[in-house]
Amino acid sequence: MSRKGINAIKEYHLNAHQPTKPQFAMYDLQNYLQKHGEHASKAHIHSYYQIIWFKKGNGRHFVDFKEYDVIDNSIFFIARDQVHYFDECTDYEGILLHFNESFIIQKDSEVEFFLKCSLFNNPYQIPSCCIGDHIVVTLDLYLSLMQQELANNEENGDYFGREELLRLYLKSFLIQVQRRKNEFELNNSDFPFHTDEKRMQLMRFINLIDENYKKGLPVSEYASIMNFSSRTLSDLTNNFLNKTPSQMIQERMILEAQRMLLHSDLNVSQIADHLGFEDPSYFVKYFKKHVHQSPSDFKKSIL
Repeated sequence: MSRKGINAIKEYHLNAHQPTKPQFAMYDLQNYLQKHGEHASKAHIHSYYQIIWFKKGNGRHFVDFKEYDVIDNSIFFIARDQVHYFDECTDYEGILLHFNESFIIQKDSEVEFFLKCSLFNNPYQIPSCCIGDHIVVTLDLYLSLMQQELANNEENGDYFGREELLRLYLKSFLIQVQRRKNEFELNNSDFPFHTDEKRMQLMRFINLIDENYKKGLPVSEYASIMNFSSRTLSDLTNNFLNKTPSQMIQERMILEAQRMLLHSDLNVSQIADHLGFEDPSYFVKYFKKHVHQSPSDFKKSIL
């Protein structure tokens, strides 16, 4: 279903507002694409998180206006509200894992917070990595345990501890992938991996932007929320990304504008209003400054 008239793009849910139903699902990728490929190959978003493990196959996957290669044993991490879609190939072999945030994120737990931020919805990392053969056996073991738990509960109706076990298996799977992604990112000079407090602070700032970018908060207010000075926050983002906090806020605003231009039924004035711009003409100037195209020209260049 689309978002109450705001977005024309399809938005899919996993038992939304039904806490008694499973907040986790697992699918064979080939079967899923053969059944739902017509919809999956069109731009869409989810209110849940998705892991796509392409075990075998070569092609392309599209995430937020960028095209990424699919090769054997590539894993993609799709966050809530990210626009993505598959190519038209339905012969991939692999696994899909879907889960709501409430399933995996435990309140005030740094481990879950760290996993969420490092694997999903980080605009400064590519949304995938390629795993080596040496951990495939380990990952397959966790998948087997998930499948067994789901099957057992379906057969005998015994749901005691089901979510706890599935959550543990999923966390174990994510930790193994995170380790591989850490190795992968050591060779990525744009945003190298560091398991330290500074990185966690940067991740928190990225999350705060995602939650508040439409409100027009100044950098000083973001810094205050983090108990930082504006200078400390600027040093943090410059050291990691060579960007100012203002640039990061602007980039998030532009990303949302691009998403809405391509995948909503709103006109430019309505998009400007939705993003908190009182003057549509200022929104057009703002967009053109950052994208070097007007909103209408950007839309024509992509479609």
